[in-house]
Amino acid sequence: MGGEREKPEEIVSKLQQVKVLQGQGMTIADAVRQIGVTQQTFYR
Repeated sequence: MGGEREKPEEIVSKLQQVKVLQGQGMTIADAVRQIGVTQQTFYR
């Protein structure tokens, strides 16, 4: 179960991507799906 953990730089990059997508009017659910993570992972 589980996989390889992401590096802190990768996590920050994905969080920034979600922020940009939200700024373009996308919901959080759609934005996290687009970057390839689950909502549960996003909120951790």
